[in-house]
Formats: sequence, C-alpha cells, structure tokens
Amino acid sequence: MARLAISFALASERVRADVIEATEFSDLAERYAVRAVPKSVINEKWELLGSVPPQKLLEAVETAAAATATEKAE
Repeated sequence: MARLAISFALASERVRADVIEATEFSDLAERYAVRAVPKSVINEKWELLGSVPPQKLLEAVETAAAATATEKAE
C-alpha cells in the first residue's frame, strides 16, 4: 500500500503520501485510531483498512478529491 500511495504522489503534484510507522508515532496512531495495518487515511475523512487492490485505492482517492472539490465550491 505504501508503495502504491507513493507512486500516486509521484505521478501527480495534487497527491501527497505520508507513510507512518504506527509503533514509532503512537500519537498519530491514536489520532487516526490505527488498530491494524495497513490503514490508509485520505483527506482526514476516508479510510481503507488492509491491503487493497490498486484500483480500489485509486477510486478512493478520486472520491475524496471530488468531495473536497464540492466542499470548496459550496
């Protein structure tokens, strides 16, 4: 998942990927309620648990981007 997220960030300047080691950053793990890994959080609102196929991650990123654009337009 981390490599996939990073590849998205490398492909588009509109995407940023941060990979966090939950055991080393317990404050972030608590903030995002990490109970198992991998866990992906997109725009602070959407979450994906476990390893997902590339298409599912892409769809989640697109959904988050569209929702963010709609929120900004309102």
